[in-house]
Amino acid sequence: MKLATLKQGGRDGTLVVVNRALTHCRAVPAIARTLQAALDDWETCEPQLRQVYEALNSGAFSNPDAFDPAACHSPLPRAYQWADGSAYVNHVELVRRARGAELPAEFWTDPLMYQGGSDAFVGPRDPVRALSVDWGIDLEAEVAVVTGDVNMGSNAAAAAKSVRLLMLVNDVSLRNLIPAELAKGFGFFQSKPASAFSPVAVTPDELGAHWVDSRVQRPLTVHLNGALFGQPDAGQDMVFNFAQLIAHAAKTRELRAGSIIGSGTVSNKQGGLYGSSVAHGGVGYACIAEVRMYETIETGKPQTPYMQFGDSVRIEMLDAQGASIFGAIDQTVQAYAG
Repeated sequence: MKLATLKQGGRDGTLVVVNRALTHCRAVPAIARTLQAALDDWETCEPQLRQVYEALNSGAFSNPDAFDPAACHSPLPRAYQWADGSAYVNHVELVRRARGAELPAEFWTDPLMYQGGSDAFVGPRDPVRALSVDWGIDLEAEVAVVTGDVNMGSNAAAAAKSVRLLMLVNDVSLRNLIPAELAKGFGFFQSKPASAFSPVAVTPDELGAHWVDSRVQRPLTVHLNGALFGQPDAGQDMVFNFAQLIAHAAKTRELRAGSIIGSGTVSNKQGGLYGSSVAHGGVGYACIAEVRMYETIETGKPQTPYMQFGDSVRIEMLDAQGASIFGAIDQTVQAYAG
């Protein structure tokens, strides 16, 4: 099943069911006005939403609405919880080396996670806005899950059962603000602006055989300014799966329905610690910081700049037949004007 939120009906938007081909949709106010409302009563709403989904796919509706990703907000325009992990330890090691920090051994056994701002996400076709390119604007292509209620202390097996939906993420980082912020010893804040999520959120069954052991086994495609930048496989080198990340988040607290847990930037080792760019025959990268580290190792200094005003990024995942699963995050970078 595929669900989206249109930018109408207030800050939390209007929930629509979207067909598998991402061509048509239908609002379902009699079932749930918003996605959060559906998640709050998932046991009741999910079977009804699925009936609408099946009807859309079979052509049972005579005049379904055309689905326009540009009219979408993120599936959850705001959320009670947005906790982003860093399950791809290769990414963690690369970005830490880029700023001269070593990787502690426990990072391979205990997940990293930060609590991001969730009061206002941006839509999948909305711009990335910043006041200055001097902040080092970087994309970060990720996968995320949306949970139901999770009890405090839940183990990974219980956490796996809480996954309701999956989405893609562009978790923008302001790289040049990170070192000074982390040096304070209190974590990310200013360096992590609003994230954008894919036009649709999908139930795990939509991935079929590509949802294995709480991991998505498909390449995540990233284009930067129209050129292929990376296509790492989200199922490879994911040291901590989503069940483990959810359990980590729930160690000392309950998670409420609608909590979003991110994977962190998808990153493949590609046979070695630093990977390889698409131009050099590798699967490339899902953030600019990694390729800058690769360039530093190869040439002694980074060559790829962080994103500038006017730059564009497109993040998408295709199924085995080449069809878009989540729709594309497609953003440009703009100067914030209030």
